[in-house]
Amino acid sequence: MIRVLIAADNLLMRTGLEALLKSNPELEVVGSATHTDFLATHIQELQPDVVILEWNGEDDALAITITDFFPIESNHQQTGTPAFIVLTDSSVQDAILEALRVGVHAVLPRSATTDEIVAAIVAAAAGLVVLNSDVLEFLLSSAPTHNRQLSPAPIQTLTVREIEVLDLLAEGQGNKAIAKRLGISEHTVKFHISSIFTKLNAQSRTEAVTLGARLGLIFL
Repeated sequence: MIRVLIAADNLLMRTGLEALLKSNPELEVVGSATHTDFLATHIQELQPDVVILEWNGEDDALAITITDFFPIESNHQQTGTPAFIVLTDSSVQDAILEALRVGVHAVLPRSATTDEIVAAIVAAAAGLVVLNSDVLEFLLSSAPTHNRQLSPAPIQTLTVREIEVLDLLAEGQGNKAIAKRLGISEHTVKFHISSIFTKLNAQSRTEAVTLGARLGLIFL
């Protein structure tokens, strides 16, 4: 079971998220807090696996910056620090970039569906990065040209099975879970992932998922 802490200034947002997440048997909401409500203390006491943080990047009234919300030094699986998911308006570009810079695992719009939030929680808890398609579009369009030339050659067509594997990678599933879901061996899963990397010219699972979403092969 994944332990989740909710942090949001808006009471309706906090209670709404809590109600939605409590209905999922795979999640345990261990508490909720406002941004000014000693978030670091709550994290230390409640030991959540994932923290969902609503953040308004345009709010100049905040006395502290977003980095004060994220005691992240390295991968949370190595340090015990929880993974962070930010709910923010996708139009707040600086907020998105700052959140990713400090190590946030997922950035979703406030309008994200329950399924999208739950999928992000599962993926973030596994140490994967999840970006909504709107966020991906912004990042790819705002990146320097040389960074966006991810594939100098035309993208090769993925098979139906490879798209299924890529979709499960986007959900944060590991090789064993993918094999079980698709009824194939882990060796076959590794073969498909290797083929996906080659066809998309990707160097990692995160990059493959990013490219897959950008190309419309999968939806986050």
